[in-house]
Amino acid sequence: MEELEKFVNGFSLFQQQYFSEPQTLYDSLRDGQRPSTLLIGCCDSRVDPMLLTGSDPGDMFVVRNIANLVPPCTPDAPPGVSSAIEFAVCKLEVARVIVLGHARCGGIRALLEPQPRAEGQETDFVGQWMRIAEPVAQRVRRELAHRSSAEQHHACELASILQSLDNLLTYPWLKRRVEQGALKLHGWYFDIDSGALMAYSARQQQFLPLVCPIERARHLHERPWPDAGRSSETCR
Repeated sequence: MEELEKFVNGFSLFQQQYFSEPQTLYDSLRDGQRPSTLLIGCCDSRVDPMLLTGSDPGDMFVVRNIANLVPPCTPDAPPGVSSAIEFAVCKLEVARVIVLGHARCGGIRALLEPQPRAEGQETDFVGQWMRIAEPVAQRVRRELAHRSSAEQHHACELASILQSLDNLLTYPWLKRRVEQGALKLHGWYFDIDSGALMAYSARQQQFLPLVCPIERARHLHERPWPDAGRSSETCR
């Protein structure tokens, strides 16, 4: 009950911030939204895209799912994520798409280290969803078998971002906008351990700091494999 009270009090603060003045931000949003950015992030409660980026309502169209994955454009693609991408690109005409991954991702852990179902659990929706990233997991197991579990998880987190960027380009209407220069794709990675924000650089083929940790610089997050990702020309 205390947690619920915290949420209600939080809404009161939100209300005061955005509805207390005669003219508010929501007056301009009343007739529709015009976000410039589609952000595809993880459901992880530690990685709130609006909080991390200091965004206001209306700034971002946000899609969140386990491990920030993008399914490829196929007839049986999960319609939830695919429909949100379609709406953001075709209807809202966003100018950019950001795929935001993060360190210590539970979805990636479930992919690399499958666990038996809990007692009474009759479904495996997480396992079904994470099959989207199975090609990345197979490559990690094959090429990084000599590395530690933590290193494999880290490599898979980064490589799955690149795979999602590749999968975005399988949507024909999205690819056309990219080729026309009307849409940019970006791969970002939030390092929970250090607080750094990394962005994939196609030119240097690695994740580089956009915002470094406050106290000290961390190592660069190198691209997992030299030939990973068809989306390199469209990423920062």
